[in-house]
Amino acid sequence: MSVQIEPFFDARTYTVTFVAWDPATRDAVVIDPVLDYEPIGSFTFTESVDKVSQFVRGKELNLRWILETHAHADHLSGSQLLKKRFGAGVVISEQIRVVQETFKGLFNLPALATDGSQFDRLVKDGETLEAGSLKVEVIATPGHTPACVTFKIEDALFTGDALFTEDYGTGRCDFPKGSAEDLYVSIKKLYALPDSTRVFVGHDYQPNGRAVRWETTIGESKAKNPQLNSATERETFVAMRRARDATLAAPKLLFQSVQVNIDAGKLPSVEPNGQRYLRVPMNLLRPADEYGEPVAKK
Repeated sequence: MSVQIEPFFDARTYTVTFVAWDPATRDAVVIDPVLDYEPIGSFTFTESVDKVSQFVRGKELNLRWILETHAHADHLSGSQLLKKRFGAGVVISEQIRVVQETFKGLFNLPALATDGSQFDRLVKDGETLEAGSLKVEVIATPGHTPACVTFKIEDALFTGDALFTEDYGTGRCDFPKGSAEDLYVSIKKLYALPDSTRVFVGHDYQPNGRAVRWETTIGESKAKNPQLNSATERETFVAMRRARDATLAAPKLLFQSVQVNIDAGKLPSVEPNGQRYLRVPMNLLRPADEYGEPVAKK
């Protein structure tokens, strides 16, 4: 078998969704699908999921699992719509429990279960997930979040927000429970794989305005990654990552995405008036008093 891979780039969130499949059996998985969301007006639409769905149907693929590399903070997951359309279960790291516990209080979601039961399968480091004829190896790569994993199918890695293309860098580590120290260890674990191993990244931010890319190799990353290459020391990386993260703005869809994605991509339940509501905490990132005037962080 030689796994086939088709990318789908969402320019609104710079996210890359992948379909990976066995051409002989047509068994397939989808990695990191996107449900489109417009914050002005607060409405969802399905352009991204529709493209993936059309491809799966056009190739007559047997979608076995929907794989989430982590609970994303920049887009809503399209996993539930794909599950509805194709009957495939949703997979995420068992460490999602830590993320759920972290954000349950922040969003004041007393009914949110924090045992990962919203997902169809929780996986752990070193586990092999069977997707029909596809064998999906799970590599824990925490740092960006505690629940980040890389999925390996044959010689292809799907790294989510841990490792990006060799001309860009690595994922940020400033979200709650993120850790630059952990990310260093995670990427070094990936760098121990053969140089020819293909790397398929979860986002591409098109540095210097270049054309979109979604693939590199372990060898290229070790040689050229500007933030963490084979010669980068732990202390250097941690200091760089912390300094850079301190300058980054929060993702535009941070609050909307996280509260949906820790619940397996399920939208909030309909309330008695027939409407759904997202919870958006005010002045969490920039504290302010009751009049809206900024105050110093405690």
